[in-house]
Amino acid sequence: MTAKLIDGKAIAASIRGEIATEVEQLVASGGRRPGLATIIVGEDPASAVYVANKHKACDEVGFLGFHHELPGPSPFEAVASLIAELNSDSAVDGILLQLPVPDSLDGGRLTSLISPDKDVDGLTATSAGLLALGRKGLRPCTPSGAVELLDRTGVELEGAEVVIVGRSDLVGKPLASMCLERNATVTVCHSRTRNLQGVAQRADILIAAVGVPNLIKGDWVKEGATVIDVGINRTEAGLVGDVDFNEASQRAAFITPVPGGVGPMTIAMLLRNTLAAYGSMA
Repeated sequence: MTAKLIDGKAIAASIRGEIATEVEQLVASGGRRPGLATIIVGEDPASAVYVANKHKACDEVGFLGFHHELPGPSPFEAVASLIAELNSDSAVDGILLQLPVPDSLDGGRLTSLISPDKDVDGLTATSAGLLALGRKGLRPCTPSGAVELLDRTGVELEGAEVVIVGRSDLVGKPLASMCLERNATVTVCHSRTRNLQGVAQRADILIAAVGVPNLIKGDWVKEGATVIDVGINRTEAGLVGDVDFNEASQRAAFITPVPGGVGPMTIAMLLRNTLAAYGSMA
């Protein structure tokens, strides 16, 4: 079997097109444009690239972008004050604090100051609690993107056995909750899991989000399974995922590439969250 590629770039482009159409309709009916505010503290080159890509996507769909850069030595109070200002700004529907922040600051504590209604990254304790309880709220972007890829590929979550390798607060845990919400049977694996290979081999849907290059080998994949590779690792050979793509693609029915799989979906879901936040405040 040779797996069919799940093209995250194409699906993300389709979502951005849908959002752009909705924004055009909002503006044509006299509504304001949705607004996304981003905050960078310090001069991390990777963060600068990520945020630039997010604002490029904002421009593409017709959002207003509000970008704020603070110097690395900024005190906690200065960042907190900016977040409070954006929380009260009616033109701002979503707030994104680009992580990581400098070591002198507490990124988790700063994130907690973002209003849950504007938490388009879905990272506040309130957002996490709403997800855990199965209540309406803003969901983390990368897990949302993974679920969206499954939906748009026609892979059914209900009744499926899902194995998630990785239990991070950013991906693994929220993704498990999202899959449970859709009536999947979910196993979350981690560094202490016994017989990881054996557990992975049970999966109808195998999701890797652990940050270890090529951890998941081909014989870990059940014939006909769907493989979602959230990992992105820089190696001497270039960017690779957590899954040995060449091996796994010989056994899976569907598989995401790295790059070009889950990655493009993260920004697409950030835009969708911003539009949802706009709707909740309109």
